[in-house]
Amino acid sequence: MHRPPKVTLLVETSNAYARELLHGVRAWLREHGPWSIWLAEAGRGAAPPAWLRDWKGDGIIARIETPAIARAVAAAKLPTVDVSAARQLPDVPWLETDDRAIARAAADHLRERGFQSFGYYGDARFNWSRWRGEAFAAQVAEHGQALLCSVFVEPVHRRGTSPPDGEAEAAALAKWIRSLPKPVGIFAGYDIRGVQVLEVCRRLGLAVPDEVAVVGVDNDELLCDLADPPLSSVIPDVRRTGYEAAALLARLMRGDKIRGEGRLFAPLGVATRQSTDVVAVEDKNISVAVRYIREHACEGISVADVLKVAPLSRRVLETRFQKLLGRSPHAQILGVKLERVKRLLGETDLSLSAIADRTGFAHVEYLSVAFKRNVGVTASEYRAGKRS
Repeated sequence: MHRPPKVTLLVETSNAYARELLHGVRAWLREHGPWSIWLAEAGRGAAPPAWLRDWKGDGIIARIETPAIARAVAAAKLPTVDVSAARQLPDVPWLETDDRAIARAAADHLRERGFQSFGYYGDARFNWSRWRGEAFAAQVAEHGQALLCSVFVEPVHRRGTSPPDGEAEAAALAKWIRSLPKPVGIFAGYDIRGVQVLEVCRRLGLAVPDEVAVVGVDNDELLCDLADPPLSSVIPDVRRTGYEAAALLARLMRGDKIRGEGRLFAPLGVATRQSTDVVAVEDKNISVAVRYIREHACEGISVADVLKVAPLSRRVLETRFQKLLGRSPHAQILGVKLERVKRLLGETDLSLSAIADRTGFAHVEYLSVAFKRNVGVTASEYRAGKRS
């Protein structure tokens, strides 16, 4: 009998993103394994384990985030897949979440709620944080000069100097938040940053989400639900990233030659919680209409149903929607339904007929036509792309 390949996972266990990567690896192993797994409990950026120098293994999946880890992995001279955006070893194939798509999801989420002013709070230590900030600002700029975007990134701490304490960081963040025109939608580069924004808003007496709405990234459910108020968050497709990393390493260990190949995975959507549960328009009737659509679109409602909660004529409702949100009430209803369809296609094995029933489409044929027209691919192509 052939022994199972010995694989080390140099992936920290200290945060939700990394643990989701490990869940993805585990899912691949359940279908294609077994491997003999070596996993060292560690925090982000921790030194490589000492045993790696003499380890006689077959392959590595690593978050190569520091020069020290890069040197240790390179010295091992084993098939390796990188699941970090740091790109410390450019010749090593790497898989990551799509930061542009993440920023687009956050921008769309806030813009759909009527915000005209935006902010991004990132972390200069990480490539992915810089990429998200750049992409978010670009997304805002695409929709006209009336939209404002301010970016706040704390400077990288230099070796040999004293790092700023937590209160100094909070004071700098508070100064930036105070400077933003309200109401404002803030995109935090990851959930911990989002929690920090919420805490500073509480100290400043700013109402969340009415004055400041906040959306993070990673959908760390424990962290998001512990926040006050609970934090909305973009859901990256991390398990798929881990799954595909395992599949790629298996190819490398079989002898396939793959050098420096990169693959990016789009997010699954946005988990909406109280920190963005608002419509930032002064027109209260439109605010009520948008909230009603968000909560009931998948029940098969029509514009006529919206008019029952927003006491306006259809012509006035259409005109105000177009002016304030850039779309019609019908387009708003369809957009909410299609986002739910995409979630169900990516996360379940439900048939298209069952998905149509759960998302308010009277006929599966109409769902198919609407999906292709608005998303650009068929529903089956979208599902296959999520799982390929």
